Amino acid sequence: MTAPLALVTGGAGFLGSHLCDRLLARGESVLVLDDFSTGHASHLAHLADSPQRDRFSLRQHDVTQPWPADLPPLRRIYNLACPASPAYYQQHPVQTTLTSTLGLWHALEAARRHGARLLQASTSEVYGDPEEHPQAETYRGHVNPLGPRACYDEGKRVAETMCMAWHREHGTEVRIVRLFNSYGPRLRPGDGRVVSNFVVQALRGEPLTVYGDGRQTRSFCYVDDTVEGLLRMMDSAIEGPINLGNPVEYSVLELAEQVLRLTGSRSAIERRPLPPDDPKRRRPDIARARHHLLWSPQVSLEDGLRETIGYFRRLPDLDGVQPFSTMNDPMANASSEVL
Repeated sequence: MTAPLALVTGGAGFLGSHLCDRLLARGESVLVLDDFSTGHASHLAHLADSPQRDRFSLRQHDVTQPWPADLPPLRRIYNLACPASPAYYQQHPVQTTLTSTLGLWHALEAARRHGARLLQASTSEVYGDPEEHPQAETYRGHVNPLGPRACYDEGKRVAETMCMAWHREHGTEVRIVRLFNSYGPRLRPGDGRVVSNFVVQALRGEPLTVYGDGRQTRSFCYVDDTVEGLLRMMDSAIEGPINLGNPVEYSVLELAEQVLRLTGSRSAIERRPLPPDDPKRRRPDIARARHHLLWSPQVSLEDGLRETIGYFRRLPDLDGVQPFSTMNDPMANASSEVL
């Protein structure tokens, strides 16, 4: 593999694998680090027979463990390693917190050694259950630091703090983005995210699970738009943070109705109690992204759902998919090598 190159932590995941595709398509060399706790090698299998295969490499590793000393010269690091599935991270809160903190520390140290620029994938969850709407980057959030979501919410908040502290102390170039509900092909069935939940339930003919009254809102950003924002942010001259999300707001019930219509499913809607700390409203203010990155989402929810539904229809064994709560321990496939 020619150097310098881009390193993507969590590159076998939903978002990371799409980012790898785009980086390779624009001529970059890519190295992925992933422990396959929530990512899957199948997301990258198509690269084995692609013209870009000589510019791509994959290492299985838990980023919370010391990184290998034999990394090739790095130019840019995209730090995407962290489970985004509520079902997963609430089952493994300690590992999730460590991934966002200790894992990032290893990534920042690699960036310092190599003189690389690092992009930290943060999240709209840093705003918690917001008291300001829509959420601009100046809003400091309303997060419960002791609740079941805190491992993810506070882990990402600390990660942002560490990025800026490292930048001030070591001069390492950092970029911070806050992602709002990305969705699209390669979401894993059973991961507990609302789009994949609804699509899988609709295709199976099962009731769509709506928590609370369904009037809580989210803003859904198709994966191609999110990846375009990541690339523009990495290429930009500002540290951030910058919101990357679709400013069009939908209630959970509206999303369920769209999924039922687009799948042609006759599934009913089943209501369950609202989980603790579940945000009531979520919509990004993307004025900074429009101004600094000349970025805004281009894919409508309907078009993005059509692509996502088509992906799930093509999966070979949708009926056999199990939720994350029944999957193996996240470290069962982790590498024992020092990475």
